[in-house]
Amino acid sequence: MTAVEIIHEGRWTRGDRAADPWPRLPFEVPPGCPAIEVELAVGGDPAVPGAVIDLGCEGAAGWRGWSGGARTRYAITPTAATPGYLPGEPEPGVWHVVLGLHRLPESGVDYTVTVRTGGAPRVERDRPAPDVPDRPAPRELPAATGSRWVAVDLHAHTLHSDGLLTVAELAARAVAAGLDALAVTDHNTTSHHAELAEVGRRYGIALVPGQEVTTEHGHANAFGDIGWVDFREPAASWVRTVAERGGLLSVNHPLAADCAWRHPLPVRPPLAEVWHSSWVAPTWGGPLAWWQAWGTDVTPIGGSDWHAPDGSASLGAPTTWVAVDGAAHGPELVPAVLDGLRTPRCGRDARAGWRPAPRRPVRSGSSAGRGGRSRAVRARRERARAGRRTPVMPR
Repeated sequence: MTAVEIIHEGRWTRGDRAADPWPRLPFEVPPGCPAIEVELAVGGDPAVPGAVIDLGCEGAAGWRGWSGGARTRYAITPTAATPGYLPGEPEPGVWHVVLGLHRLPESGVDYTVTVRTGGAPRVERDRPAPDVPDRPAPRELPAATGSRWVAVDLHAHTLHSDGLLTVAELAARAVAAGLDALAVTDHNTTSHHAELAEVGRRYGIALVPGQEVTTEHGHANAFGDIGWVDFREPAASWVRTVAERGGLLSVNHPLAADCAWRHPLPVRPPLAEVWHSSWVAPTWGGPLAWWQAWGTDVTPIGGSDWHAPDGSASLGAPTTWVAVDGAAHGPELVPAVLDGLRTPRCGRDARAGWRPAPRRPVRSGSSAGRGGRSRAVRARRERARAGRRTPVMPR
């Protein structure tokens, strides 16, 4: 089929953003269309300072993906798609390019969106998967009979959103860091979910499906294989939708400067990411004080928010320790981790889970259970029993 080109162009202003922060630009997909390709140009060349426009796609039958500000192009074919987008036959009907008017200069910004239906667009190929690395010796933590503690990082990204590594590359690093489980939580997409089970089996790690529901007023992780959560809906609907589908929702880095939590919530979600890779940053506030004010009935968890090897975050720093059934291994470990968070049976360690870390200043305790008790970074190890909200801080 010969490619057909559709062009949308104009100028976005802050008034447009106030009226609708996520405008949709329609285009028609004819029957038998083999592929679609979308390109976004903002402000000409060079780019306009202060302009950030996010990019996504909604098919005739539902959501097809999101890349935010990480990409300016995507392609979807029956068998492959740009990371962040779902491959599959482009169903006929009216589709929409979804834009996010994240940041606009005071004067506004020109844009051009070019859509091509048909043709054979280029689709990025995965890099070769790395070898399975050696795993560090596990820590022996006291646990109740029939259970064991597993080391989990509950926040990480891949090139399916704004991370730099493939799912396989991320899994290999998590194994080398000594993690037993890792939640892969790309922004506003679930395209990475299709890879998690196979990659997890290959590398011997439980990869927990997740989505970081992302807006300018706050981020939240939706855990579980529960489908896509619409970030354009009010945050209260995220809590309801995730619970109805059997997942778990966590408010993320609630004091994180321009990523801080500012959504009103009549009902709180069950989890809160109190520990984060930037937890010692003086501009990010006091997370324990926030948790105590928010409500200690919400279980505090930790996640590194890992994006890239040369970034400020380290996988497993912080580590969330979750008590699971001692017989849960392989694919069974994913639901076991979610059950442990739901009960809850977990503790937090602000350091990377497996390597000695130098002392560093802290403003507040680095580990706490639901009861609100805290210990310093060099705290003694406490006995942990499944079913009790007991902090776990190995020396």
